[in-house]
This record gives sequence, structure tokens and C-alpha cells, in this order.
Amino acid sequence: MNRRIRVSVFLFLILAGNCFAGRIAAQKNDTLSFFQKAPQPNRGRTRLVAGTFLGFYPVSMAWLYTQWYKDYPRSSFHFFNDNSEWEQMDKFGHTWDAYSIAKPLGHCFRWAGYSNKQSALYGSGIAFLYQTTIEVFDGFSSEWGFSTGDIFSNTLGVGIYLSQQLAWEEQRFTLKYSFHQTKYSQYRPDLLGSNLPENILKDYNGLTYWIAVNPRSFMSASSTFPRWLSLGIGFGAEGMTGGKDNPEEVNGDMIPHFERYRQFYLGLDFEMNRIKWKSKFLKSVFDVINIIHLPAPAIEFRTGGKPVFYSLYF
Repeated sequence: MNRRIRVSVFLFLILAGNCFAGRIAAQKNDTLSFFQKAPQPNRGRTRLVAGTFLGFYPVSMAWLYTQWYKDYPRSSFHFFNDNSEWEQMDKFGHTWDAYSIAKPLGHCFRWAGYSNKQSALYGSGIAFLYQTTIEVFDGFSSEWGFSTGDIFSNTLGVGIYLSQQLAWEEQRFTLKYSFHQTKYSQYRPDLLGSNLPENILKDYNGLTYWIAVNPRSFMSASSTFPRWLSLGIGFGAEGMTGGKDNPEEVNGDMIPHFERYRQFYLGLDFEMNRIKWKSKFLKSVFDVINIIHLPAPAIEFRTGGKPVFYSLYF
């Protein structure tokens, strides 16, 4: 659902901001360098990180309920099958959301001095808790319902992060997204957004979800293959002016007929956080923005169409 993408991204940004602000506050009474991970669990940092998230959870869930659920009638708990909507792009969104929330949380616990395993488990657990709470809210709302497809996607996103941390202590497969504006939002601005910020969060036609596979991670230490160069595999869909089907008219306004089709991309991906920067600040910045697929050469394969080459695709 479009609203879920908006809420999940909002939560991710708040969580990342709180963690970063917490680091700044902790530095006042911390003998460690700002960017240095504690060698063992640090009491001050632990209290700050845990307190931030434990306090933020009920506040954010209360805000979410007042913003999205209070104006809709409640119902008994029920299920809702939305797996056929938006050519499954919303399910890719759930996977990306869960992954992108778990990863920065894991970094925060590592910063506080916890082991790789503990940090990965804590980060994954909190991310899954946030996403599942939203699903439970849906389950008691007559407007929506508890979606098993969404839960599966949330679990997949957390699992992609957790399994890699436990197996390799790094993310060799990184989930990312990119966006470009499309012509479809002009016909359904209420549903797909009426401006760029809304389009980014609501128009699935312009979203592409990526898996960046880093070859160097699987090579020996002596390899000269660039650390920052990865293979990007993308998934998208276009031609959508409705969830399951495209309406012919909305509120008396006719909408042109568009063929719905899926897109698959194969291209390069630049992972700037893998460069050995002298500046730890730059390294931290690129760690944060590594959820975004930077413009790079790519080939698009679409259902019912010929391959299209892009010198730079975003």
C-alpha cells in the first residue's frame, strides 16, 4: 500500500536520525572517538541507544495510529489478500523497508559495543517489531486487513540483512532503490502524488528496487577487482494507475488506457561506502546513502517489449 511505504520511510529516517543524534550526545561523556566502535558493551552508549528506541516505539506507534487509523471504523481481526496489487511492487517495498530499518539499527548496537551477532539480532528484532505492529493495526481496521504477503516480505527483508551479518559480517547483497518521475501521476495525483516528494513515496511506476551484488566480497584479499563496483539487478513496473486494474475514469474524469508491464534491469552499481576513505565522516555518509542506487549504465528488459539500454539509469 502507498501509505505503508510513506510510513516505513518516515520511521526509517527518524530512527537513523535518532541514532546519529544519540552518538553526538554520547560523545560529551565518552572517551572513545565519535566514529569509534566500543570494544565491549558500553553502559552509557547502551542506555542511550536502547532508551532512544524504547522511547520512540510507543510514541511513533501512537502517532501512526492517530494519523492513519482513528478515522476508519475498527473491526475484528481479519486477513486481507493484496498480493495481486501494484504488480507486487509494494511487496518489494516492504522487503526494502525492513532491510533498510534493520541495517542502521545494527550499526547503532555495534557502535555501542555489542558483537556482530548481538547487534544483527537486536537490529533485526526491532525492525520486525515495527513492521509487524503496522500489520496488526491493519488487521483490526475494516479498511484494510492483516496481509500475509506483507509479513512474508517484511520477514524476507530482515532475513536478507540478518543472514548476511551472521554468515559474513558484511552485506554482500545490498537492497537499494531508485526513482524517476513518470507521466502516470498526473491522472491520479491523489493516489500517485501531486508533486515530486509525494511521487517518490507513492508512485510505484517510477520506483525501481535493486539488489547490488558485490563480486569483490567473494574474491581473495589479493584481488585487484574494484571494491566499489557491484552488479545491479533491478525490478520495476509501469503503466499502473490503480492497484489491481487501471480504471477508465475517476470522479468523472477519463483516464487514458495504459498497458501494465513489469521491468527487469541488469547494470552496474556504485557502492561508495566500500572505498577506503581517509575521512570517517565520508565513510559514515556513504554508509547511510547506500540505500540509493546511484545513476549507472543499465539494460532494461520489459514484458512484451525490446531491451532498452541506458547510459545512466536512475
